[in-house]
Order: sequence, then C-alpha cells, then structure tokens
Amino acid sequence: MPKKILVTEKVADACTDALRESGYEVDVMLDLAPERLIEVLPEYDALIVRSATKVTREVIEAADKLRVIGRAGVGVSNIDIQAATEHDIIVCNAPVSNIVSAAEQAMCLMLAAARKVCSADRSMKAHEWNRSRFVGTELYEKTLAIFGLGRIGGLVAERAKGFGMRVIAHDPYCSPERADALGVTLYAEMSDILREADFITVHLPKTQGTTGLFGPAEFSQMKEGAILVNCSHGDIFDIASLADFMAAGKIAACGFDVFSQEPCLDSPLHEFDQAVLTPHLAGSTYEAQMRAGVQIAEYVTAGLEGSIVPTAINVASVPPEILDSVGPYIPACQLMGSTLAQIGKDIPTTLVITASGALAGQDSKLLTAGVLDGMLSYRSSMRVTSDNAIAIAKRHGIRVEMRDNVDAGEYSSTVNVKADDLEMACTLIDSGQTTRIVSLLGYKIDIIPAKYGLIFEYVDQPGRIGVIGTILGEAGINITTMQIGTKPSQRYALVYMNVGGPVPDEVIAKLHNAVDLENLWYIRL
Repeated sequence: MPKKILVTEKVADACTDALRESGYEVDVMLDLAPERLIEVLPEYDALIVRSATKVTREVIEAADKLRVIGRAGVGVSNIDIQAATEHDIIVCNAPVSNIVSAAEQAMCLMLAAARKVCSADRSMKAHEWNRSRFVGTELYEKTLAIFGLGRIGGLVAERAKGFGMRVIAHDPYCSPERADALGVTLYAEMSDILREADFITVHLPKTQGTTGLFGPAEFSQMKEGAILVNCSHGDIFDIASLADFMAAGKIAACGFDVFSQEPCLDSPLHEFDQAVLTPHLAGSTYEAQMRAGVQIAEYVTAGLEGSIVPTAINVASVPPEILDSVGPYIPACQLMGSTLAQIGKDIPTTLVITASGALAGQDSKLLTAGVLDGMLSYRSSMRVTSDNAIAIAKRHGIRVEMRDNVDAGEYSSTVNVKADDLEMACTLIDSGQTTRIVSLLGYKIDIIPAKYGLIFEYVDQPGRIGVIGTILGEAGINITTMQIGTKPSQRYALVYMNVGGPVPDEVIAKLHNAVDLENLWYIRL
C-alpha cells in the first residue's frame, strides 16, 4: 500500500508530480481549518506545508503515522519542532530555495526607497508631473551595512558591490575569510557600524537575541538620512519607534517586506509616503517556488525512505556552508550509486569518489553517503546517512576513498564515482540543479537521466539504432531522449536511451536476440 502525503498549501506542480512519480499517494487540501487538519492527518505519512498552516503540538499528537513534515520554503516558525522531535517526526525545509529571490527583493526595496519610486508612481497615476518632489539618492559610493552575512546577506553583498557600494557587515558568526571573499569589512561592535551606514539591510534569524534588536537607542546612533530595509523578520525592528524617527527626519526612508503580525493591514509605517511596504514577497517568485517544491519533494521522499535529509531541523543537521556547496549533489550521487549497482553484479570492494572543480576540498561525507545510499538501497532496505556511511561501507567490505581534483574540465564542478572497474560522472545544470550524466563506463555522454533507461554497448555499425527503435516501437515503448558515446581508440559505442515507461523482460530478450550486443542494462531510478 503506497504511503500517503498531505499537501495543505499551494506548491509548484513539480513537487506533487515528483512525489506521485515516486509512487506516493498525494492529496492536496487547501485552506484546512485546524480542527479539520487534526481530523484528516492521522491517515498520512508525511505533511507538506508553507507558512500559513500551523502545525501545532495538538496537530502533531493527532498524527499517529506521520514521519516527515516538509516546509516548502525557509522559515519553520509555524511548526512545533519540539513536539515533532518528541514524536520522532523529521522536520525539514528548503533553505536555499528562495535566497536569490530574497536578496533581489532587498535590493528592490533599497532602490525603491532611495529613488522614491512608489510615491512617484502614485503621483503619476493621479495625473501629476512633479519631478522636483521626487529627487532621490544614488547607491553608488554609499555605505551599505548588512546585519547577518549568511546565504542571503552574502548575495546582497555581491549585488551591492555591483552598484559600486562600500559594504560593511556585523555578524559574530561570519569568518574573516568569508567576509574577505565577499569584499566586506566586518565590524565587531554594532554601535560602530550604525554610525557608518547610509543604508542598512537585515538578514538575521528570529531569535531571542534578534527580537527588538533595533530600537530607540540604535536609531539615534544612525546617520542622518539613513535608509533601512527589512526582508528578514518583522520583530527585529521596533516599528513604533522607527515611525517616530522617520517623522523627525532622522530616518529618511525604509523598505519593509515582513511584519510582526501578518497579514499586516495597518501599522505606524502605513502613514509615510517614504515607507515602501510589500506583503512578504521575498520568496514569491516563480523560480523560488519551483525550487522549493522540487527540493522539498526530494527531502520528504528521503525522510520517508529513511535516507539522508540534509535540511532536517531536528536531527543531526548539515552546516549551511556544506549544504550550500555539497547538498545539491546528493541526488546525483544517489543516482550514480543506483545506476552502478544495476550495472554491476556484485557490491564493489573499492569505491573511489572524486570531487572536481568547485566541489574540491569540500566536506565529502554527504557525497559518500549519497553514493552508498543509492548503491546499497537498490539491493536491500538498508538506508545510509552521513553519520553511518563509513561504518556501513566497512560492514559490506567496501573500501572508500575520496579524492579532490581542482580541474573539472568544461564544467564548474563534477562528481566521479568509480566502483571497482565501473565508472560514472555527473554534473548539475540550470537553476533547478538537475543531474546530468557526463561520463559512463569511460564513454563521454551528455544526458539527463529519466526514471526508466536502457544502456546499450555494441560494436559501432550502421543500422543498430533503427533496429532498437523498431523493437521498442512495436512494444509501445517511446524513446524520449538518447545519447551516443564513443571511445576514440575503440570500435564500441555506448547508447544511453531514456524511455517513457517500464520495459518488459520479453522486450529486453528480443533486443538481445536482434542486435549483436556486448552489454545491455535496464535502469530504473
């Protein structure tokens, strides 16, 4: 009986499509009242939400079968993490899904506030033409202070540098090396940075220490005419006090995307033309929602299968810097492990994993765990995590070796896996970080693998593809994509063929008999 997943808020179709393709039963029930959620949730193994659904202790205690709660986005303040942990329920999110969108929203608000865009727009639509009223401020050669130089803060720094801004930051957890790489000057004391900044943008988590971080004392230390931006959390600023300082002219303008209470239909900032207010839009882009949906589908699937959930909030988590660089390659490593397991007849004795390009020198535990997870789960119900990977490898008699190579050739980064004499390499492409096979068994190819695939190895002669296509066509099996690889010094060719559905044993046998094959493998991912 398939496991059931409940989705209570609008997510990208790619999320539900991927879950259904993986064999799960997915129900979408939007706008559930709390009592209705408690009523239906006991039927489900996993729950996917965004920010509106409140997953309270009462909800969690009613969910007898629930194993995973996935947040299709970043913040998890709407989920009772403690209650989930007590009931052995994994809570995971998609923390890198909207970081680009959030950074762009911060820049958008900064520009809109500096150039009085919204006020000018309202004036134009009132059939006015008053240029002198809307004289703005340039970003060029101004000082931007970033509070929180994490993922989003770092992206804002990169974009601000492109505008010619001087960028400084306050973040006690940021290493000097990271700040140097971003071209940012770190300040240890908050009071020092406040006096320097023409613009201030905040990218901090909501904690006891950051709640109310900016109040009367901080506003009074700021430069005359400072502009503030908040795409982080509404509770970081004392809004009533900020309104007083704006009314006095000390703070020239602000751009706020988040508020203490949402929806926010009224606040002390609503009366100011120089306050640019947006209804929590930082993650509201098509691209961010697509990434969030795809990522949370992967992580929920991993949680239900007992596999690696790199963004798990309430189990041993992966440090953000490792998750950013290595985490996206976990599905690629699992795919390679599964593919090589289906090609090979035995569990390998030696496994060599080479991280190339931008991945060289990164923490390799996740890559190793991903490969072993794909390789061993194909043969048994064994699931591998970054914590138990090496122990499981030893238990199966596999000697694991990790290597680094700064040169990834034509790609920014690749992972190469060699299982005894079988070799495979992958890279990631596009904003969705899709896995692409770039090498297989020594043949150079370039293809995105589908759920079902056929791999042919034969002496390269005309007419082979035609015979294969005819046999598959007669069986009603559609060839969706195909790649042919050759070795310059050999007469063999390798064909990787994605097909639109399962291939019966009798069709495999017919292909063997009709074509003089060196090898034929049927791959199910």
